[in-house]
Amino acid sequence: MLKFQPVLLGSDANVYGMARSFYTQYGVVSDAVCKGVLVACRNTRLVRIAVCEPDLENDEVFVRTLVDYAKAHDYKNCPLLLVSCADGYTILMARHRQELAPYFHFACPELQTVLDLDIKDNFYKACAAHGLSYPKTATCTAQNYKNAEFPFDFPVIIKASNSPAYWNCSFPHKKKVFLAHDRAEYDAITAAIYGSSYQDDLILQEYIPGDDNCMRVLNAYCGLDGKVHLMALGRPLLEEQTPEGIGNYAAILSSPEINDPALLERMRAFLEDVGWVGYANFDMKYDARTGEYKLFEMNPRQGRSSYFVTAAGYNLARWLVEDVLEGKDTGFTIADTESLWMIAPYGVIRKYLKDEKLLATAARLKKQGRSAHQLYCKEDRSLNRGLWYLRSQLNYYRKTARYYGNKGLTD
Repeated sequence: MLKFQPVLLGSDANVYGMARSFYTQYGVVSDAVCKGVLVACRNTRLVRIAVCEPDLENDEVFVRTLVDYAKAHDYKNCPLLLVSCADGYTILMARHRQELAPYFHFACPELQTVLDLDIKDNFYKACAAHGLSYPKTATCTAQNYKNAEFPFDFPVIIKASNSPAYWNCSFPHKKKVFLAHDRAEYDAITAAIYGSSYQDDLILQEYIPGDDNCMRVLNAYCGLDGKVHLMALGRPLLEEQTPEGIGNYAAILSSPEINDPALLERMRAFLEDVGWVGYANFDMKYDARTGEYKLFEMNPRQGRSSYFVTAAGYNLARWLVEDVLEGKDTGFTIADTESLWMIAPYGVIRKYLKDEKLLATAARLKKQGRSAHQLYCKEDRSLNRGLWYLRSQLNYYRKTARYYGNKGLTD
């Protein structure tokens, strides 16, 4: 069997999902290099916390930490496969590829490509240039937000253009995404944001009507040759409701019925035209008014919920390993099997999913054993992890009831 060591940047649920993919396919335990150990990667046999460096997002510290890690391991005889699991780490990898390349193997876009697409207003410009639909959008700045005008009516979605910068700011009732129903709400939300350390642009966006199950999530892997090798489209059934979780998915359905060949071909052409390399993740929503999929954002990594691809039978780790370490031509694959992925307990899905047909499909897949939970792995059972998992699942009921439908400047 191929000998190598996955090195994952981060310690969240995405890291655990990638580590689980590597373990399932290759029986290897992943090392994590992170700035703090989050609960998803505690008490697990699948992830070793190799380095915990609070200042990891500092350029100099980032390079020094990874080079020191590599020199402490047998990187010449056991290839180190570096995988970003967060936007900021992808930017750092792209910026310092020359310093990292002697020690690590990885698939990462060029720095300017990442910067052009990770910032949301730049992404929308790229969508317009490639004929991809996105919601009507305006921006405001820390200087003009009080008087900003936008060419659409309320309600208005408000979100940060610079996700890494927003992640590091703090203010009361902070949410990942806000929904303002009128000008008074808009004024209060924008004043709260710009009262914090976040001073970059805000995206102001028309609200696309429809429940969470109108969303779509696309994960793709693009090889070192600049070609798309894997695409997997999922249909979220429910989103998470907590302030920090808005926009993350609680359950995703994979099915050949979801695949839209025309959409997938447009997305494939887009990725290849911009020269993307590595993992990419897109969030979009079906707009029943126009019959179009409206793109919200592109993440320069696999998505937090990307284990749904592995759960559907298309192991995300395999495409990376076969491309980067083995040099195989893996062709082009579209995931087309039926499965159910969850991070929330099924009881929450059953209570809050309003579409009876989708609920019946979810129930059938669960009964057939064709479902998977992001954070539960039978090979990773232990008393401590089991107790944490049980508490976290029970907590989903409380959190969802408390925050369901709340995207305003309230707790």
